[in-house]
Amino acid sequence: MRFLKIDPFLLGLLASVLLATLVPCHGAAVPVFHWLSVGLIALMFFLQGARLSRKAVLDGMVAWKLHLLILSCTFVLFPLLGLAAHALFPGLLQPDIWMGVLFLCCLPSTVQSSIAFTSIAGGNVPAAVCAATASNVFGIFITPVLVGLVLSQHGQATGNPLDIVYQLLLPFVLGQVLQPWLGAWAHRNKKILSFSDRGSVLVVVYAAFSDAVMQGLWHRLPMAELGMIAIADSVLLFSVLGLTIFGGRLIGLPLKDEIAVVFCGSKKTLASGVPMANVLFPPASVGVIVLPLMLYHQIQLFVCAVLARRFARLSQEHDHASTTPA
Repeated sequence: MRFLKIDPFLLGLLASVLLATLVPCHGAAVPVFHWLSVGLIALMFFLQGARLSRKAVLDGMVAWKLHLLILSCTFVLFPLLGLAAHALFPGLLQPDIWMGVLFLCCLPSTVQSSIAFTSIAGGNVPAAVCAATASNVFGIFITPVLVGLVLSQHGQATGNPLDIVYQLLLPFVLGQVLQPWLGAWAHRNKKILSFSDRGSVLVVVYAAFSDAVMQGLWHRLPMAELGMIAIADSVLLFSVLGLTIFGGRLIGLPLKDEIAVVFCGSKKTLASGVPMANVLFPPASVGVIVLPLMLYHQIQLFVCAVLARRFARLSQEHDHASTTPA
């Protein structure tokens, strides 16, 4: 049950927040960390493009209906639930925290944990690989548009569109163009590049929270508010899990496909979400906006670890029943 443990990446995130709280960067260090964050984000999305095999994506698109269902959960169901929650309970959270929840709803799925949980649960792993990959690729283009549409309804502005192009889209496209030459190298050094990605996120988190701390984050965000964020995140997660399970059975999905929909459709990426927030929002807002995402990340790992074990038993019973002679 290793997914029930707090992973090292989350510990690194907590350490970055603590460091920013105790020793925030200020003065001459601010522009240094700003441009360092810009460069690291661009490098991260360039490497995402270089790592992505176009053949793997095309091969996996055979089950396009399943992928369309998962993408609909990620980019349609989540934003609608977030908007509905905000409309029903506008005073539940502070406005900037609500902005973080709505931003969370617009993010793509994870890759690693979506595939891992689908595998543990005995689901359709090839479909999960393709769907999670497609979600991240499309998310680079869809998430900025969704964030603009969702937050514009509440009078909130996002960052400069040119920053999105320069820091997210252009590096990714350039990486894809160079993929035939860099793909094999990226695959051989996957662990090193994963460490590089996570290290980049930690730097961005430190810079973002430094700015937020200098703006008085912890003086205007009581501990009770963190509890309310966790409750809002949990309600959102359980709503999506319930709807994907019910919806999958309603339309008669095979169990293995249902598992892929549940785990790929309910995840939200922290690794790409933090850099995207850094591009889409003013520096002083990023630290607050990513708080709901950071809490959601750990909640989804814990809940989905338990759910994956339950699905695994159900999948084994289903496989046994289908192979037992009548």
